[in-house]
Amino acid sequence: MPGVSSLFIRIIESIVPKRWLRRYELFMYSAGLNFLAAEYIMVSLLVGLIGALVVYMFFPAPYAVVTFLAIFVFMAFGYPYWRITKRIEDMEKMLPDAFFYLASSLRAGISFSEALEELTTAKFGALTEEFKKTVAEIKKGRPTIEALKAFALRNRKSPVLYRSMMIIIEALERGAPMSDVLVYVGNDVREILRIKQERKASTGMQTMFFIITSGFIGPLILGIVSQVMVAMSTSAMQFPVDTVRMILLGFVVLQAIVSGLGIGVIREGKYSAGAKYSLLLALMGVVVFQGVSSLNIAM
Repeated sequence: MPGVSSLFIRIIESIVPKRWLRRYELFMYSAGLNFLAAEYIMVSLLVGLIGALVVYMFFPAPYAVVTFLAIFVFMAFGYPYWRITKRIEDMEKMLPDAFFYLASSLRAGISFSEALEELTTAKFGALTEEFKKTVAEIKKGRPTIEALKAFALRNRKSPVLYRSMMIIIEALERGAPMSDVLVYVGNDVREILRIKQERKASTGMQTMFFIITSGFIGPLILGIVSQVMVAMSTSAMQFPVDTVRMILLGFVVLQAIVSGLGIGVIREGKYSAGAKYSLLLALMGVVVFQGVSSLNIAM
């Protein structure tokens, strides 16, 4: 088995351009997954293949192909993106408290580097792990400002984290009173998070509407339509039921993707945030559509 897996890894490395593999490895690193790019791609392909074989035992080949693509995309991109998103959310939530902790340490009379090292003993979740990396780089001889810039670049997917760290770096470079700056930035971050939370709460009804219509009501109606066509099909009037059913299923998935992107824009102001909603709605829609389509309402 190790020889077979090594062969697959070499094949993937020979097919995928190296610059793409490097970017994907950075993506994996941000997600906290300890795999090489080619290794995780191979795992995603194998999981997708297993899922497709299971579906192929009960459904036609096109469903197996769709299952393979869905599982592969989820494993290769959806799951790491979810881990990155969750990690960033946890770090943003803890950032104000971490800055207040740093400010109190500085007011006690210790240096900024010592305050950072003391911060690594506090319990701020994923944020503590990031500061541990920064402190480890400083101990190896890297300048504090450069280590903090590396912190900001590692988390540049979060505008809150990146902007906050760049303000801290600029204050360090200019010799500003760091305790006051940290308190100011901490309060600013807390206000930004409060506004984001209010935005999510105020758009709850619109989000629920998208979820109900695209994940349940729409697939339910289209599933009933496909069954009505089966019931109306007679020897004198034949409908291409299988073709129409595939078209309707494609429409269900397309509607779910568009609705998910819409939810991302409404709740978080960016299309990329809607990827997870698109995947969820597509899964809900396919399950509902297939469940209704399998019912024999002709009786």
